[in-house]
Amino acid sequence: MNLYYPPDTSATAKMAREVAEALVASHEVTVLCGRPSYDPTERRPWRLYQSESSGRVLIMRAGSTTFPRFEMKKRLLNYLSYELLAVPRALFHPCDVVLAMTDPPFQGIIGAVVALLKGRPYVYNIRDLYPDMAVGGSIVRPGALVRIWEKLHRWALRRADRVIVLGEDMRARIVSKGVEPSRVVIVRDGAEIPPHDATFAAADQEVVRTIRGDFSRVLLHAGNIGFYGAWKSLVTAARELEKDGISLVFVGGGAQSEQVKQEAQGARNIHFLEYFAASKIPAVLAAADAHVITVKRGLEGVVVPSKMYGILAAGKPILAVAPRETDVVSLGLRQGFAVAADPDRPEEIAAAARALLSDTNKLRTMGEAARAAAPAYDKFGELRKFVEIIEQLKQ
Repeated sequence: MNLYYPPDTSATAKMAREVAEALVASHEVTVLCGRPSYDPTERRPWRLYQSESSGRVLIMRAGSTTFPRFEMKKRLLNYLSYELLAVPRALFHPCDVVLAMTDPPFQGIIGAVVALLKGRPYVYNIRDLYPDMAVGGSIVRPGALVRIWEKLHRWALRRADRVIVLGEDMRARIVSKGVEPSRVVIVRDGAEIPPHDATFAAADQEVVRTIRGDFSRVLLHAGNIGFYGAWKSLVTAARELEKDGISLVFVGGGAQSEQVKQEAQGARNIHFLEYFAASKIPAVLAAADAHVITVKRGLEGVVVPSKMYGILAAGKPILAVAPRETDVVSLGLRQGFAVAADPDRPEEIAAAARALLSDTNKLRTMGEAARAAAPAYDKFGELRKFVEIIEQLKQ
């Protein structure tokens, strides 16, 4: 159960498809989703329910509304219309295990109710942790609604036979909510890791020129500019780096992109680019000297950026603008592929970026450490863990 599924382009849609395709090798899999609404590559006509197949995966779509995701009040109608139609269909559809992700943000609670009423094992795959994410990202204000939401969510977590999380930091936060540690399992998103003896293709010079411009050193943020980042601190630090010939480039968009652009007005070394085609992603990752991953304080363990694994596969160092408790900092420092800076201290961010990008030897050795660390986060190995968890509960 997840609102989004391709042709939706959200991260949960892509992961839902990967999990379904991994499971279908040995099991019948039904995905219960809504009509495409998250920047979809194609639309679906309205039907109360409609079914389609993708390979051996059966996709059942509830006739949810399809308002654009940036209109938050109308997006809530997408959520509610999906649940209103999906729940009764789920209750009468035969299954052995119920698996829910986190779209809508209260899907984990709904999934727990469905599994309880059906008397089936429940697996809850947390992509973003709510309501912590909504409060920490200033999407909703603390109050009675959040307290009720949190209470119901803790019930759903305790009800789950397995809670699948994205990292050690998220696992620690879930366990702190009173969930039995043995039920909380880490399955990382991972990335497709090239063989250690693979020959890397020549750089795409058009992509390189677009990203690097006239700057000798480039720090890249590739991906969603969402509520989770320490954007003001990062932009303030980047302004200080212009005199060092260092550019900060954002590739992508998101809910906070316009605000970040306003923060960066007048800065000649901060640039914003649209997403490149999927086929260009390896070239984009390779075009920078180093990448930045940011998580603002208070959201450690709430958001676990999956972009880290693709960066490691590209053999690039990471500047982690994040609290020490986050995986990108703890793993990065331990394995030597990241330097860290306090997300609340722009001067520390600037100093860390300057020290990294001005040292050719450091860039090289950290890049080698990144590539050496990458095989431990192979996407296909992580998906096998996911399948094993489901199969243990079916027995």
